[in-house]
Amino acid sequence: MQISFIGGGNMARAIISGLKNHHFNMRDISVVEPDAKKRILLNRELGVQVYDNIDEILNTNTIVLAVKPQQLKDVCLKIASLFNTSLVKNQLVISIAAGIKSTNIASWLPNTAVVRVMPNTPAQIQAGVSALYATPNVSAVQREQATTILSAVGATLWLDNEAKMDAVTAISGSGPAYVFYLIEALQEAACDLGLLPDEAKLLALQTFAGASLLAAQSAEDVKILRSQVTSKGGTTEQGILALEAADIKSIMKRATKASADKSALLGELLGK
Repeated sequence: MQISFIGGGNMARAIISGLKNHHFNMRDISVVEPDAKKRILLNRELGVQVYDNIDEILNTNTIVLAVKPQQLKDVCLKIASLFNTSLVKNQLVISIAAGIKSTNIASWLPNTAVVRVMPNTPAQIQAGVSALYATPNVSAVQREQATTILSAVGATLWLDNEAKMDAVTAISGSGPAYVFYLIEALQEAACDLGLLPDEAKLLALQTFAGASLLAAQSAEDVKILRSQVTSKGGTTEQGILALEAADIKSIMKRATKASADKSALLGELLGK
């Protein structure tokens, strides 16, 4: 499988790094990136072929669109104008641009197999999760190709309905920011209780990491795990009561709803 990335930003670098760590042949990967400094780094650090012109990379069977959502339409129209001269047919196009629907991408790239993907930032350390949705003309082989590429940076989840992508954006796409926010709050609380900043950071980070790992590996639901820590009349119960009094669950639900609504709105605006 030959893969061409259009855009060499953070997420493209993360995916390419993941593929390299999975022993993918770097000679089969090319990147189009207008920034000369980024091209030099991509070539030097990852060993991929780099170009400044889209024309150079169209003769590959898989193209990953890793540009900003605002740039996606123009890039797709440019690709469409060149596809007729490509020696490769039935190319797979994977978009990791947030918000823009596969139907919009398919309208800019007629008769093209399109997979829309929502990765998240932990992909930078190969600990991400990516949701994928395929248009009807994506073959089983192409679905497997998309899975191979995104599995290099973490878990993958295929969606049966693209409407779920806004929810995915709100939960796993924006979710890391919520987690960082809570870590930040726990660190500040630790300092308020008299711990030094370095002590607060270690305790907060390891608590989140350990609790997440336990939840992932346990057969128990997180509600049960929480109850096991929350002894009747104990210190944890007092903290949980304070969280419930502040209605933290409802606040989180409102936050994710706001994020999902924004995702849907951006998709409508950028898909025009």
